[in-house]
Amino acid sequence: MVKRVSLWNVGCPVARSLDAIGDWWSLLIIRNAFDGKRRFGEFQNGLGISKGVLSTRLRDLTKRGIFETVPASDGSAYREYVLTPKGRGLFPVIVALRQWGEDYLFTDGEARSSLVDRDKRAPVARLEVKSADGRSLVWSDTQLTGL
Repeated sequence: MVKRVSLWNVGCPVARSLDAIGDWWSLLIIRNAFDGKRRFGEFQNGLGISKGVLSTRLRDLTKRGIFETVPASDGSAYREYVLTPKGRGLFPVIVALRQWGEDYLFTDGEARSSLVDRDKRAPVARLEVKSADGRSLVWSDTQLTGL
């Protein structure tokens, strides 16, 4: 088995973020949490992931402060996984991946889920990168500084 290399000490925020999230299973678990899933069985059934892989990912995401476990909301003996503020901070990442996928990975008319405003039932606006003064920016309008 290939040993995972940590990117934590790299001076790039993208590399550190990927190190914290881990892999695509983790992002799908986080996506399902935003969709209201809270219990181990809900994650497993929704994703078709093995118990061992799910257990490892949830343990790691909890250790990294993305999830916390709380008593079950129905008063049963179960524990539930809820996103922490750090975990909820990943919402724009999930939306960005969704919107990129909508733009490039589906054919016209192909069925797919949609993200809508809960109150207005209207599609969520496109994410934009903006300057500090509010101008829309594209990649060529930016540069890295520092390291």
